[in-house]
Amino acid sequence: MNIVFIVIDTLRASRLGCYGYSRPTSPALDRLAAQGARFARCFAPGIPTTPAHTTLYTGLHPLTHTIVSHGGKVDLDRKIPVLPELLQAAGYTTAAVDNLYDIKPWLARGYEFYINPSFRHKMRLLVSCEEINARAIPWLREHAHETFFLFLHYWEPHTPYMPPECYRTFYPPDRDPFSPEHTSFEPIKRQPFWGMFGDIWFKKLGPVTDAEYVASLYDAEIRHVDDGVAEILAALEETGLAEDTLVVLTGDHGESLYSHDIYFDHHGLYEDTIHVPLLLRHPSAIAPDTTLTPMVQHLDLAPTLLEAAGAPIPASMEGRSLWPLLTGQTGQGGWEQVICCECTWQAKWALRTETAKLILAREPDFHDMPMRELYDLAADPEEATNVIEERPQEAQAMEAELEAWIAASLARNGRSEDPLRVQGITLGKRWYDWLAKK
Repeated sequence: MNIVFIVIDTLRASRLGCYGYSRPTSPALDRLAAQGARFARCFAPGIPTTPAHTTLYTGLHPLTHTIVSHGGKVDLDRKIPVLPELLQAAGYTTAAVDNLYDIKPWLARGYEFYINPSFRHKMRLLVSCEEINARAIPWLREHAHETFFLFLHYWEPHTPYMPPECYRTFYPPDRDPFSPEHTSFEPIKRQPFWGMFGDIWFKKLGPVTDAEYVASLYDAEIRHVDDGVAEILAALEETGLAEDTLVVLTGDHGESLYSHDIYFDHHGLYEDTIHVPLLLRHPSAIAPDTTLTPMVQHLDLAPTLLEAAGAPIPASMEGRSLWPLLTGQTGQGGWEQVICCECTWQAKWALRTETAKLILAREPDFHDMPMRELYDLAADPEEATNVIEERPQEAQAMEAELEAWIAASLARNGRSEDPLRVQGITLGKRWYDWLAKK
């Protein structure tokens, strides 16, 4: 069995047709979902990019592998095995078309072929899906006779959203994005993102007043990368590889477009940011048009792919293989609760159950949100109303459960201090610098 593992950066589940979105952002991904299995509730236990990919590769929770922030100084312990190394040891030819090595070196461990087409760009994340595919598809054809693991990382739809003009069709044509009657874009001007993206993005967009226009460009970026994925799937068909290739597609995290005062970024442990798609297809192993509803996490992907490949799963991995669920061997699986963390723009933990979410801050954030938030996900899926005051006993019980889980996990790993407190926020320091200059 070959494996093609696709991670689309900053792809939130709720903007895809196969997850109920009404706009046609994802025809190829929707077809992929129909041809295989879709997990309705997959979550990123660590955000953003570096913690998420480290979890995907190690099958460990961020508290265990200790990479809790993007841009941090902590390195992954070399003794912790990563998925490409394990598959290589099982006889796979391993390749990545990717530039995550630019971020942290362990994200390139285990690859016999590591192809980085981003060097033409001053801002490396502007590498396009066309450039990724121009390297990936020839590699596929050349190595079609081998058993391979191919990892593809696409940066669309990460900020700045600058899709080709042909994809910019999601904003209503009868609405003026520059009209003074709109005020939804105004709050970003009191955040450092205004300065960070001013010259490279916002000036190119013009005098935007409507945040929904920028959100429509996010949709356009998804439609753009959807065509990129379609090219890869077509190449698998053309080479005769599709029948014996497991295709896996997920997002490393989602995106907050302009809710909770978070504009066009991926911090905040709300559903927009932690709920990601997970699609898997193998024509002979996974029944088509399968929807699986258990809660699953990024850390489940490494053991799942290892079991699918017939490779041993290290006992140290904390994730649970989803292969029995995918292949119909069992109807049981997943997690009763998911615990997520972030330590890049803000330091927070979250406990998500089937029906509720508690968000617990380790320090005040820059959006003036309460230190403790409780949301009734069944009645309020948009997380618009914090019910912490109305449900103090439920909040206290969930907080105690969260703290107990953190303490037990630390003890199991021979540590005692919360890594969010020890390491501190990374990119969020820019906000302090910006405030100091005001």
